[in-house]
Amino acid sequence: MYGAAMEWLNYHHLRYFWAAAREGSVTRAGEKLHISQPAVSTQIRGLEQALGERLFTRSGRALALTEAGRVVYRYAEEIFGLGTELMETLKGRPTGRPARLTVGIVNVIPKLIAYRLLEPAFKLPERVRVECREDRPERLLAELATHGLDLVLADAPAGASVRVRAYSHLLGECGVSIFGVERLSKAHRRGFPRSLDGAPFLLPTADSTLRRLLDDWFEAQGIRPRIVGEFEDSALLKVFGQSGAGLFAMPSAIDAEVRSQYEVRLVGRVELRERFYAITVERKLKHPAVVAISGAARRELFV
Repeated sequence: MYGAAMEWLNYHHLRYFWAAAREGSVTRAGEKLHISQPAVSTQIRGLEQALGERLFTRSGRALALTEAGRVVYRYAEEIFGLGTELMETLKGRPTGRPARLTVGIVNVIPKLIAYRLLEPAFKLPERVRVECREDRPERLLAELATHGLDLVLADAPAGASVRVRAYSHLLGECGVSIFGVERLSKAHRRGFPRSLDGAPFLLPTADSTLRRLLDDWFEAQGIRPRIVGEFEDSALLKVFGQSGAGLFAMPSAIDAEVRSQYEVRLVGRVELRERFYAITVERKLKHPAVVAISGAARRELFV
């Protein structure tokens, strides 16, 4: 005899929810499942009642997942993925189902840094399927708290004001380099860093750690660059830098990649240190891919 009644999940309800979430529409989910739209809606309401949570909100004509909906969707992906693997195993088919790593990347982190940090996950003996999401740090940390993400890559530790139980693991630090197209680099290399006074500059937005570091450094040096653009997205900033719109700063750890990919020249390096963090809900890193990312960052990228 069981000591208490067990709660059972209705997997039919879960499958209809999963289909609607994947399609972004109850109507399209019904078409895929060959049942009516009202039948799908009824099944989803049954799941919501069983869980005691709203799983969808309306976003225009489309459905959007609530925070609870994102958690349920992630589990549904795992559950039905395992179901498929079970059937294939019984039929004697090789599955080779990869482990999953869902990563949130703060939007001010340079894409080249993100790639270099995540690269070790693809070199593990066991296959890993990496899913990347880019957003502002507070949104990513909120998703981390609901287990929608395994890891957040950030340029700052999770602050005390963030109401998330999270641990910030320092991956490493490096200097800051200033780049520009050949015309700008020639004009501002001589007399660096004083030559930056009045120089056209492309900067990240004020909420980024690098921007705060640069602002403080400019103030301490008595340098006032001419700010021609501010960017939330680091990739867009570099595209403008490649076009010659202004000088821009990047982590020194990717000097060679920035010069090669964006066809720019190094103007000089400033005496600043930029840090990068892996933020997780675990005090000790356990996911094999996250352990590999952390180890490689310290051994190879930030040395």
